[in-house]
Amino acid sequence: MMNDSIHDPRNALDPDDFFPALEIRRTRAIVERDLAVIESLHAPEYELISPAGRLFRRDEYLALIAEAPFYSGWEHSDMQVRASADLAVIRYRARLSFPSGKVVDCWHMDVYERRATGWMAVWSKATAVPSPSA
Repeated sequence: MMNDSIHDPRNALDPDDFFPALEIRRTRAIVERDLAVIESLHAPEYELISPAGRLFRRDEYLALIAEAPFYSGWEHSDMQVRASADLAVIRYRARLSFPSGKVVDCWHMDVYERRATGWMAVWSKATAVPSPSA
């Protein structure tokens, strides 16, 4: 199991390395539909606000992912991290690809909280970036 006690001086984990790796692991699991990893990294009260402004609660989001491929790709830009002992916020640009062929460029922000079982995403918010011609 990944050691996620980033603020314990016995650990040499840097939040600027740890949280981007965790976010890549989480989003890769979503694209690959790895439900065990998805469930372990999303808090029971997790909510996503999509680029279109739709609110997805954890159970609905996971059901959609389990039912059929939801994303076909997820590209990340460099991530910025703000972290304290029990809370972390990650911000980055993402390029989301869907099975329909649609591609959405967006700003992505995720809030993670430390839980007894490790770090879990509690909120995600994606804001569409208009195309240059818009």
